[in-house]
Amino acid sequence: MRVLAVSDIHIDHPENLGWLQGLSRVDHRDDVLVLAGDVASALPLLAHGLELLAERFRTVLFVPGNHDLWVGADDGDGDSFAKFRAVEHVARESGASMRAWRQGGLRIVPLLGWYDFSFGEPDARLRLSWMDFRACRWPEGLGAWDVTSAFLRLNAPLQPLADATTLTFSHFLPRIDLIPERIPATYRFLDPVLGSRRMDEQIRALGGSLHVYGHSHVNQRIERDGVTYVNNAFGYPRERRIARKDLLCVYET
Repeated sequence: MRVLAVSDIHIDHPENLGWLQGLSRVDHRDDVLVLAGDVASALPLLAHGLELLAERFRTVLFVPGNHDLWVGADDGDGDSFAKFRAVEHVARESGASMRAWRQGGLRIVPLLGWYDFSFGEPDARLRLSWMDFRACRWPEGLGAWDVTSAFLRLNAPLQPLADATTLTFSHFLPRIDLIPERIPATYRFLDPVLGSRRMDEQIRALGGSLHVYGHSHVNQRIERDGVTYVNNAFGYPRERRIARKDLLCVYET
């Protein structure tokens, strides 16, 4: 059995949807897929993507990303928490799972999250350009810290297991030093919306040894303080130089 990982497949783009549709229906029957968010902003398309993956993989484990919680005209007056609940329903009906999974000595735990500005305060440029500030709707009076707290609470209880290897995954970054130094300073204004350091506390509370994340579209495998962090974002069609455009095996028995 292999555990394969990918994130940010953005099947709103026909080229990305074509890649998904072209995945083998035979090669992955014994594989587990870790899908770390940002599949599609429209619920019907998200459902279609998850159904296609569930037909190809033994198990599909999923956490939503920020794009998956965008609220469009078809979502009525609901906010992004309502969209999250709808995503939960769609995932379940499509054959994917947003719950912890275990087989033998391996446990895989999805971690919900958001960004809480613990990586920095957003400036005026970010507030004007970051689509989430317009496409996500939260209950009145809730700030980024409150939204992140609400999702992190859904991850509890968090208990380490002495008899299992724990692999965790999230869409958002659990620590800012996962952004490589090679990233130009002109892009670092995005730091505040990348994730939350509180997520890393949850990873370590679970005794996680390997964590898969998405969101940044900066693919890498790196160790920090005894935990290995892996990003394998598929990315937008134009992002050919920084993305593998393929599944990545992160664990094998």
